[in-house]
Amino acid sequence: MAGGWARDGAVQDQIDSTVEDGVQEARQRLEQQRGPSLEYCEECEEPIAQARREAVPGVRLCIDCQTAADKRPRNGAGFNRRGSKDSQLR
Repeated sequence: MAGGWARDGAVQDQIDSTVEDGVQEARQRLEQQRGPSLEYCEECEEPIAQARREAVPGVRLCIDCQTAADKRPRNGAGFNRRGSKDSQLR
């Protein structure tokens, strides 16, 4: 049951939309990784280990640079895209 200005099911719609965005972002990252693995890291230009290139098809970063990239914040659903007045009043 929604209250205020929001309609019934608005919260679930927002959750579903956030999950869809996350799935779509993950699929885009997978598509970028297709193709041959690089021998040298795109960022630091250090060699990428053969075992890593075989384990992760399309790898573009060494382990250290990938770890740093994974820690960087991503633009995502950090705000209420629906803009319901209920959430704006809190």
